[in-house]
Formats: sequence, C-alpha cells, structure tokens
Amino acid sequence: MDKDMYVRMIDSYSGMMYRVAYTILRNPHDCKDALQEAALKAWEKRFTLRDEQRFASWITRIVINACYDIQRKRKRTISLEEMASEPSIQPPDRILHWALQSLPEKLRLPLMLQYSEGMDYREISLALRLPESTVRGRIHRAKQALRKELGE
Repeated sequence: MDKDMYVRMIDSYSGMMYRVAYTILRNPHDCKDALQEAALKAWEKRFTLRDEQRFASWITRIVINACYDIQRKRKRTISLEEMASEPSIQPPDRILHWALQSLPEKLRLPLMLQYSEGMDYREISLALRLPESTVRGRIHRAKQALRKELGE
C-alpha cells in the first residue's frame, strides 16, 4: 500500500474510527489522540495487512488498541465536566443516546459497529477478536437491554 492509497483509506474511514474511539473513550480530546496513534501505528504496520478488503476491520482493531492504551496510561477518574460533555455530533434522539451510553462497553461496541458502521458479524468478530457467536450474543443482549431501558 503506497502513501496516497493509505491517506485515501484513512480519510474514508476517519468518521468510523472516531465513532469507535468515542464509544470507548467518551472524550473528544482522547479520541483525537487515539486516532493519531492509530494512524501512525497503521502506517508503520501497513505491510501486515494481507488483504486490503479487510482494511476496515484491521484499522478498527488498531483504533481499539490505541484507545485501550490511552485508558491504561491515563488511569484517571472522570470529572463531572467530562461526564456531561457531549460528542461533537449531536445524536438525533437524546434518549436513545443516553440509553446507548448506559450500556457496558462490551455490549455497546459491537452494536455500534453493526448499526453505525454497517459491519457484518464476521467483520465485527475480526475487529474485536471474538468468535462470531460471542458477537451475536453481545448484540442480542445489547438490544434486549435497550428494549428494557427504552420500554420497548
């Protein structure tokens, strides 16, 4: 993968990368840091990508790892200001947004990858390094929790 192609791919997936990072970190500043780290790491490791058709799941995994690295490095408490901060893109339905945010990350992330990013179960399982059956189960449990939270 040459430089121009890499830049085009990163540009086309930047929105998805940000949403994945925000799902984990919930802080716009940390998300930007994670995206920069992920882009750099992906450039350094671009030769490990065997099939360019799997770029989305490959870059998703790199973003997730960068987010976890930031969480480990910071190990800090969240201030009330950060909890009250909103994502830069306002959700169309605030009740749904808060219901999604109340889900644990392990349920929220696969659900977001399926519905926001249009990934299928196989792509999600590759990105999260989980069996497809686990991904299906987590998405199912997330939907159940949302139904319960939103009152069907």
